[in-house]
Amino acid sequence: MKTSILVILILELMFSCLSREQNKSEFIKNQTDSVIVRPDFNKYFIDCRVEGSVAIYDNSNKKWILSDTIGVNLETLPASTFKVINLLIALETQTIKNENQIVQWVGSTDTVKYGYRPEIYHDMTVKEAFEVSAGWVFVELAKKIGKEKYRKYLKASGYGNGDLSQTDADFWNFGAFGISPINQVNFLRKLYENKQPFSKENMAIVKKVMINEQNQSYILRAKTGWTRDKGINTGWWIGYIEKGSNVYFFATRLLQDRKNNRADFDNCRKEITKKILTDIGAWDQ
Repeated sequence: MKTSILVILILELMFSCLSREQNKSEFIKNQTDSVIVRPDFNKYFIDCRVEGSVAIYDNSNKKWILSDTIGVNLETLPASTFKVINLLIALETQTIKNENQIVQWVGSTDTVKYGYRPEIYHDMTVKEAFEVSAGWVFVELAKKIGKEKYRKYLKASGYGNGDLSQTDADFWNFGAFGISPINQVNFLRKLYENKQPFSKENMAIVKKVMINEQNQSYILRAKTGWTRDKGINTGWWIGYIEKGSNVYFFATRLLQDRKNNRADFDNCRKEITKKILTDIGAWDQ
């Protein structure tokens, strides 16, 4: 473990302790839920040379399966996983009529902040923007939605720490806004149960857009995320698997000092998650 990562984690833990306690209370409120901590999952993060945590909820067995008890409560930027609730808010506020609405290419983007991705520099539907993670589309929607509406829906959804002090529109990629793996899972559980403060129609749209894979054995709904704020790679893969009569909700987060960049960081988000889900019988390789 690199010293720089340790320092960052300690600082983030200090600054997020108050809001983390709120998430912890949400996590333990159902006393019938059991909790299993699996420190052996750490071997998969070590293989990718990253720090990380994973939170899983086994819906049928009312059971939490965690890689640890600290990291799963640590709040960091959600990056593009925020597109799940962002799409819900855009629909609910009627910023867009539906997922097939076309957003016109703005002509340029900050390649220093977002990297150079010419394949997404064109008019596209919001659905396509979600699928290919075209951040510029959601930044344009965020400008129309405004911070006040975000505060309203984020609070009502119990999503994140509520800190929208970042001056730029994309507070989910840069700044002090944060969410923990536990919070991500709880948000997804309520979305699955149609208990979020959005219309059932809009929740159904988002669930459909989230589908990554579908076959006779399971349906996988998920979203990746990756931000490079403050010299740290923060990578996510969140979602849920509907397998038979059960549902497994998951949120995996990776942290890596960008001084130690690895080309496989992108792939590690899914690879680690799939190995862990396979270990608990939730994923068939």
